[in-house]
Amino acid sequence: MIKPLQAGENAPEFSLPDQDGEIVSSKDFKGQRVLIYFYPKAMTPGCTVQACNLRDNFEEFEKYQVAIIGISTDKSEKLYRFVEKELLNFILLSDEEHKVAQAFGVWGHKEFMGKSYDGIHRISFLIDQHGKVEHVFDDFKTNNHHEVVLKYLRG
Repeated sequence: MIKPLQAGENAPEFSLPDQDGEIVSSKDFKGQRVLIYFYPKAMTPGCTVQACNLRDNFEEFEKYQVAIIGISTDKSEKLYRFVEKELLNFILLSDEEHKVAQAFGVWGHKEFMGKSYDGIHRISFLIDQHGKVEHVFDDFKTNNHHEVVLKYLRG
């Protein structure tokens, strides 16, 4: 049973390597709204659809001054290939030891195709300028994630 952070809670601070192996810290985004979206695995069909829709709507997110960060347990090298292949225009972070996923409450038991395992649950968090969770997005499909978030941003 997972227990994701809720609106109003402080977002955990973190530092993780990006797709280029450079360390990115949550502190780099202080004073800015950030959409942190957790996804299971780069270059899989659902995760690709979700990422490409965010890519294609990046300018809309910029209108609301929202940065986008994707986090998975993939190695930086795989994230680099994902960014290059899909021409992604936002940061992907590697949480190989799933410590950040655990801190956000999105790491836990999953079942897929008859298998049970621990993994990342597809949940997104809008973090406000003060580092607090403004909104949690946990009811969407990979193909409408961007629409659900933008609808919230538009009010």
